[in-house]
Amino acid sequence: MANAAQWISGARLRTLPLAVAPVLIGTGAAIGSVGGFTSFIIDDFTNTEQHHSLPQILCRALLALIVSLCLQIGSNFANDYSDGIRGTDDERVGPVRLTATGLAEPATVKRAAFLFFGIAAVVGVILVLISQAWWFLVVGAAAVAAAWFYTGGKKPYGYMGLGEVFVFIFFGLIATLGTMWMQVGTLTLSGWAGAVAIGSLASAVLMVNNLRDIPTDVDAGKITVAVRLGDHRARIAYATMVLAPFALLALAILDGHPAVALAILALVLALNPLKTVLRGTTGPGLIPPIKSTGLTGLCFAALMGLGLAL
Repeated sequence: MANAAQWISGARLRTLPLAVAPVLIGTGAAIGSVGGFTSFIIDDFTNTEQHHSLPQILCRALLALIVSLCLQIGSNFANDYSDGIRGTDDERVGPVRLTATGLAEPATVKRAAFLFFGIAAVVGVILVLISQAWWFLVVGAAAVAAAWFYTGGKKPYGYMGLGEVFVFIFFGLIATLGTMWMQVGTLTLSGWAGAVAIGSLASAVLMVNNLRDIPTDVDAGKITVAVRLGDHRARIAYATMVLAPFALLALAILDGHPAVALAILALVLALNPLKTVLRGTTGPGLIPPIKSTGLTGLCFAALMGLGLAL
């Protein structure tokens, strides 16, 4: 029977920063699209009524954050369950695998996954009711399906080299732009730049994770992008995914948000994992870059979101 610490480890907390990141950028882009923090201060001082209030935006941001976090945790437990019953996790390194190690019954891990999916669904419906963006019900259902079928079902797309594509779409584009749309009902060039940037960093986390697992994935018949590219090219792809977001800041600057240049500071956090990956580190040595890349994404998102909001 798994204890609380093992369940927490099985939730893979190191992946959660990139569930927070798109909400930070989407919220910053939303505030920036209606004039930024300054406009709220001026309107409060002059008693001018705004269509979108800051408390309203922040309330919706909190709901979006709960949805994003629960989808990520649910996805992690679903991955633990599906890989565990397939035997893919039998020789894994990294955080504890509840199913593969026998610490928890497969059915229990599966129920944990759907518990978090259920919480995400309930909070998501509340957010849709508040925003009246009814078409997001379909998007939400697609997000849950994507989380489950990454390694679940008869033909999981994660075994066909599509993991990074879906992570880019759902934890980059949809999570960021969905957060922005739910708050202000519009999208901007800066919002798109942030969505592509954080999608790239989220994909980088998965890429370095799959780079570490190339030997065991090959044995298990799991064909990830890293397996398809091979060790050397997968490392180059990872570096590209980490560095591209910093180039995308130029689009937000051209869109009238020069303060997003603050996000360049996150590059300091990216240097160590980049050096570790590019010098050919393998196995457990690639576990720290997974965490560091996630923290790079969180820092980047916080700084870019702040720059957009200013």
